[in-house]
Amino acid sequence: MANQVDPRLATVRPNAGVEASYDEGLRSYMLSIYNYMASGVLLTGVVALLVSSTPSLLALFFAENATGRFGPTLLGWVAMLSPLALVLVMNFGINRLSEGALKACFWGFAGLMGVSMSSIFLLYTGGSIAQTFFVTAAAYGGLSLYGYTTKRDLSAMGKFLIMGVIGLLVAMLANFFFQSGPLQLGINIIGVLIFAGLTAYDTQRLKSLYYQVEGTEFMGKSAVLGALTLYLNFINMFQFLLSIMGTRR
Repeated sequence: MANQVDPRLATVRPNAGVEASYDEGLRSYMLSIYNYMASGVLLTGVVALLVSSTPSLLALFFAENATGRFGPTLLGWVAMLSPLALVLVMNFGINRLSEGALKACFWGFAGLMGVSMSSIFLLYTGGSIAQTFFVTAAAYGGLSLYGYTTKRDLSAMGKFLIMGVIGLLVAMLANFFFQSGPLQLGINIIGVLIFAGLTAYDTQRLKSLYYQVEGTEFMGKSAVLGALTLYLNFINMFQFLLSIMGTRR
């Protein structure tokens, strides 16, 4: 009897093996998302710094107007609007695009975002930009970790935050005409809170998505789209924080 296998162990071991395999696959999947996202942020930063520090490149995209402020040239408007077009292509063309084409769109998107974001170096000091970036990175890391580890279902919060984004866009459009300082400050604070919440929500959503795409040909594509989502959360949170914390030139 001592040499017989305990039937309880026989049922536990296969399940434990499947669970371990699932956890390993999930970690690999999420790591690929974070790698794409971090690489995209890095590319955006490098392009922004390159354009802002090269007078000939800067002149292609931005020109000083009569009031002494810098505004986009025609090519600058193209660079600023092109990322939106690429986002639409990636989301609506997901079934037709290959994984390689989707990655190319993501890198192109990140590079063009760098061109449009190069203007922040004309508005804010380099020290305040760096400080805001590290504050954003620290907060973002903590929020994403919370979204990954929490047992609480954040789906209800996600729906509320998405509605908040729509309201935020309406407020930003209204303030474009009113140019109210207090309203702009409120928009910046609410923007930080909304994209902070979306960071946790989207991390949990992408973690849950792994169960649906595991072992399918869509898995690689979903990782790229997941990176795009997390990238947008990071960039938006950074820009709103910079508007609050940044020291203007």
